[in-house]
Amino acid sequence: MMAEADRESFLRAANVSRETEARFDTYAALLRKWSAAINLVSPASLSQIWSRHFLDSAQIFSLTATKAGIWADLGSGAGFPGLVVAILATEQAPDLAVTLVESDARKAAFLSTVARETGISVRICAERIESLAPLNANILSARALAPLPKLMEFADRHLAAAGVALFPKGAQWRAELARARSAWAFDPIVHPSVTDPDSVVLEIKGARRV
Repeated sequence: MMAEADRESFLRAANVSRETEARFDTYAALLRKWSAAINLVSPASLSQIWSRHFLDSAQIFSLTATKAGIWADLGSGAGFPGLVVAILATEQAPDLAVTLVESDARKAAFLSTVARETGISVRICAERIESLAPLNANILSARALAPLPKLMEFADRHLAAAGVALFPKGAQWRAELARARSAWAFDPIVHPSVTDPDSVVLEIKGARRV
């Protein structure tokens, strides 16, 4: 019952088509199946896939008006937010090309399986972020990957000059922001999270080293 209520809550908030809803159902089923074999998400969060993972990722897609070009998601893992973005973009932003970067071969195989089973188009790079050729992304995202100072280095390498980075952060986001500002100059837009009152999504553009 909890999982079904979680699903209905997401569908009301996201207001997606029946086809997109079916894609998310397929994704959720594959996530539960694969999580029994590899560490994709914590067992405790499996009953909250729709709010803790899907809605949390969907809010990042909703924050940008950029609906064309390259969206690169670093350290995609189980597909958050990149795979959720790709599913939503299939109907809402068909000119947005989504690249998922995940160096773990098993997780990359999972991402490929979900993309195939849901019928969406994504590019999957099973390489390390540091060694991957610059992606020149218009939008860059990363969830639960690294502290903000490290993410700024990744953005410096993979974000286009006029691009925007969207980084969800938890309760310690202010401390991470302070550390990042010791090496980088930028003025982020802080978006409150819709899923956690202590969390935010940092929107960063035009950063430069100091």
